[in-house]
Amino acid sequence: MELELRHLRVLCAIADSGSVGRAAAALGYTQPALSTQLRRIERLLGEGLFVRASTGVELTAYGADVVSQAREILMRADALGRRRTGGSSAPVSRLRLGATNTPVVPALLDALREACPELTVSVSSVYATGDLLGLLETGELDAALGVDYPGLPVRHSAALAHRAINTVPVFVAIHAGHPLAHRIEVPLEELSEDTWFVSSDDGVGWPGAFYDACRAAGFRPADTHEFHVLDQLQSMIAKGLGVSLVQPTVRPVDGVLVKPLAGDPLWQRHLLLWRREQVEAPVAEALHHHAVHTYRTLLAGAPHLQKWVTRGYTSARGPLPSGR
Repeated sequence: MELELRHLRVLCAIADSGSVGRAAAALGYTQPALSTQLRRIERLLGEGLFVRASTGVELTAYGADVVSQAREILMRADALGRRRTGGSSAPVSRLRLGATNTPVVPALLDALREACPELTVSVSSVYATGDLLGLLETGELDAALGVDYPGLPVRHSAALAHRAINTVPVFVAIHAGHPLAHRIEVPLEELSEDTWFVSSDDGVGWPGAFYDACRAAGFRPADTHEFHVLDQLQSMIAKGLGVSLVQPTVRPVDGVLVKPLAGDPLWQRHLLLWRREQVEAPVAEALHHHAVHTYRTLLAGAPHLQKWVTRGYTSARGPLPSGR
């Protein structure tokens, strides 16, 4: 067996999805076939690349080095296959970064300042990932931090690339005096009578994914408010005015509890997106590396998520595409 580009794509897909099963679904393999392919690749390279984790698989130190080199090779191969169009801009030393509602930005900017001192980064806060995609497509942004959902992969032109940062379950924030406050995990159907704070359309599948999950649980929320300003949102939840779905990195204020949903009916994938001809490969790699590291640090500091992880949940959820 000789290493081919398709093998490198397999490794990147598994690394990006964090699961052999999700990577198999995205690439059109069966899970046993992809597992066999991975074992052959590891035998060829002489060392294991992934280890099992409570939520799927994680890269070993050697695997992280291999996947990093694989990404660079694939990026160069993709560049060979693209015809440059007239009027394309030169690679940037100033990066225009857009970001949706994500907690990674402060630490990411700090890490980039040290890792890429020659790079000047300006940040724009944009709520909707759909709007971020539009700004990237028109060249008003160079890179962005956005999201998508299982079964609703982000779509964009060939001028853009994307890569997964992390895939996490969506949790629920409830009042500390809520009747379900004593529960370790909250069944979505038991929140059918609650008032919901629901964030507005993000252009890539939300709040449709939420309403689909409610419909699968046998109800449609009768009373909703459109809201996504986190500080005010938590204040209202603390007063018992409603409940809301939140990211697992949320730090609850006094009077608010953050709980996993029983059966994990909703997931969200955080993404790095960028313009291929604007962002050089080393910059894209630095952005992705530091975003992944920052997000993992935040997740490790979220006690409600750690409780969820230690209960041994697995990631047998709907497939997400490779982050390539």
